[in-house]
Amino acid sequence: MPKSTFTEADARDTQALLKTAFDSLACTLLLLRIEDAAVARAWLRSHINSVASVQQIGRDKPPVEHTLQMSLSAAGLRALGHQAILDQCASEFSTSLADAPDRLQRLGDIAENAPSNWAWGVAEREPHVLLMLFASKEQLAAFSTRMQESALTAGLTIVQRLDTSDMHGFEPFGFKDGISQPGIDWDGTRDPGSDADMDYQNRITLGEFLLGYRNEYNLYTQRPLLPAQDSNAQSLPIAEDQPDRRDLGRNGSYLVLRQLQQDVNGFWRWVYGQAAGDAAAATAQAQAMVGRQISGEPLHGVDAQKSDQPANDFTFTHDRAGQVCPIGAHIRRANPRSGDYPDGRTGRVEKLLTLLGLRGSAEDDRIASSRFHRLIRRGREYGSALPPAQAAQATDNGSETGLHFICLNANLARQFEFIQGAWLANAKFAGLSNEQDPLLGNRQPFPGNQPTDRFTRPQAAGPGLVSANLPPFITVRGGAYFLLPGLRALAWLLADPPN
Repeated sequence: MPKSTFTEADARDTQALLKTAFDSLACTLLLLRIEDAAVARAWLRSHINSVASVQQIGRDKPPVEHTLQMSLSAAGLRALGHQAILDQCASEFSTSLADAPDRLQRLGDIAENAPSNWAWGVAEREPHVLLMLFASKEQLAAFSTRMQESALTAGLTIVQRLDTSDMHGFEPFGFKDGISQPGIDWDGTRDPGSDADMDYQNRITLGEFLLGYRNEYNLYTQRPLLPAQDSNAQSLPIAEDQPDRRDLGRNGSYLVLRQLQQDVNGFWRWVYGQAAGDAAAATAQAQAMVGRQISGEPLHGVDAQKSDQPANDFTFTHDRAGQVCPIGAHIRRANPRSGDYPDGRTGRVEKLLTLLGLRGSAEDDRIASSRFHRLIRRGREYGSALPPAQAAQATDNGSETGLHFICLNANLARQFEFIQGAWLANAKFAGLSNEQDPLLGNRQPFPGNQPTDRFTRPQAAGPGLVSANLPPFITVRGGAYFLLPGLRALAWLLADPPN
């Protein structure tokens, strides 16, 4: 098979969100439903030229002052008449979250997090289209209102308008955010499965985030393809792995959007209570739960590398017991920074012994290699920030604060759903028991009434420090999966049906 290559044509075809979060611009998320497919199709198509591409992003390029990014849900593709395309997409995308009870259980979307409690994302509140609108803080309100009013006259209705706020790089609990992003192998020089992967590395193949390229298994992810001779598909690229097919998926990605309401007051009241009101001890408890210092720096003592990204370039190789960064800390669950082999790069004999199970322990196999489960995060905060000490003392004022979690991945099951289900919601992560992610856990008992509301801080000597009765700090308020297509695919999907 040919090597995956990201060309200039691909850069012009790929929506810019893959490369940038547009951090210098304010953002509004418009969730729309299609009521009149013909009229809506024409209106959406008229805005394709406003969608910024990867080709427009770079230090040598003029800054983007306002733009939008456009994605479609499975329900949206059905409304546009593309059931045949959905049949070629991943089942996780084509099946509504609310229609898969077993998946809701795995993801932790039960009890207060259940779709029946969501403000949007279910039944008539299920969006068909997501428009991410970006502009300067001064221009965004007018831009968003103009787009919203225009959509209402063009065969669409508004499901929800999700406004965002700027907390200057910090998330609502008060921690520096957006640090642990994977590096993308734009040039296609990665050799997945080589000896280099015995160690953790942050550089990941493009096919983990974009359809139509080789992924970390050196394979191509399932995606919609069309016959190469289809007269209506001549604008689409030829599939790298199937030259007799046109690639409708190439340069597209699956986008996950989840509205996460954060109980900032409750979080800081709880940690201050655990610390008997001592501010330094409360901060240490909170930092252990997150796995970072409030500034975003790693906890002192992890394996920091010499790098221009010290906040991201570290591992837990010499902290396997979690005495520096607890094993159950949020960042360690979301990205364990594990390589293919627990001991890192070794000789052929040692590697063979490990493969045969003759070296290492069961504990070494409890966490999968991180390179198969990475995400690109593009979330936005909403609401107002409060300093920790003030949040611990303040009473809830009724205003909602949280994160519009957004991520991009090419395989929903192996990336987002694996991280959410196997690492964050799982009370047995890495051999732990009775504890979920300290931030995102729903605290619902596992079968057999096993508690999930604990958090352990291992100690060098003696038993670990166990905090019990953690309340839930985050509640899911809405969620949906979208396809963020390449621009050529977007134009094809929005074209008028052939006569």
